[in-house]
Amino acid sequence: MQVQEAETKQGYKGYNNYGAWLRQKYNGQRVFKVIVDGGFTCPNRDGSKGYGGCTYCNVDSFTPSVSRNNPSVREQVIQGVERARKGNKADKFIIYFQPNTNTYAPTHYLKMLYDEALSYHTEDIVGLSIGTRPDCIDAEKIALLESYTDHFDVDLEMGMESIYNDTLAQINRGCSHDDLIKALKLVEHSKLDICVHTIFGFPWETKEMMLRYAAEINRFPQIKFVKFHHLHIVEGSVMGVKYKREPFKVFSLDEYANFLCEFLPLVRPDLVIQRLFGLSDLELLIAPNWGLKKSEIQYYIDQKILKRGVVQGSAL
Repeated sequence: MQVQEAETKQGYKGYNNYGAWLRQKYNGQRVFKVIVDGGFTCPNRDGSKGYGGCTYCNVDSFTPSVSRNNPSVREQVIQGVERARKGNKADKFIIYFQPNTNTYAPTHYLKMLYDEALSYHTEDIVGLSIGTRPDCIDAEKIALLESYTDHFDVDLEMGMESIYNDTLAQINRGCSHDDLIKALKLVEHSKLDICVHTIFGFPWETKEMMLRYAAEINRFPQIKFVKFHHLHIVEGSVMGVKYKREPFKVFSLDEYANFLCEFLPLVRPDLVIQRLFGLSDLELLIAPNWGLKKSEIQYYIDQKILKRGVVQGSAL
């Protein structure tokens, strides 16, 4: 998509946003992601690569409590669809395996789990989204995910987090940026829609370092979707303990919005931005607490982008 074409699209916000992309793809129908917890762990939690997980991570912080309380995949899908129908007036649904590492199991087990999740409300399920780590992807698992593409849109979401190996080591990530590059090579000609997730605001990374994320993402044409996230400090994380002992600098809302205004012009205009920020449950959030609802944060950032005349990809 060229920048000029994007600007003419109804609802364009200065960036190629996922909501508008979904509306266009599905002919104006409301499409909603239903989060499913498949009961996975991570290789840097179970001792395979380490213990304790990434230092910023408490898996509950990005999983809605309504999903955490449901014991079976079947119940999560059925109840999630019904909630989205009633609360969000959703028409179609994407089954989203989000918490932990959702390819961290033998392929035959993954198939059983994905099949089960896709077997309910089949007439209204349009997609499957799998969140994972780049070091938990191989050709066999890619082939499994590709086997669903005849009937569903399938996206594979991998955590890039940072492009710097020093940062990945400091946060106990348990994998390197080279692991992500290898995984992206495996899906270079895949039928899957590839999404990468980044985190901005690690206190030792400068603004200039973070702006370089854009060029790294841009150089992989197989990346279709991106999710941008500011660093959260949450209860139950190693970073949370450290922050309470000795607080460090985190983004204010205005600082983060201004950073995005510098970052977005550096991002390829064809990339679809699924998220500009994240929001953990307030009972788990230590910092930064911007004191606003998700919709209010979205509005603030969007207005900042519009007022400054920011256009995704305009600096390329």
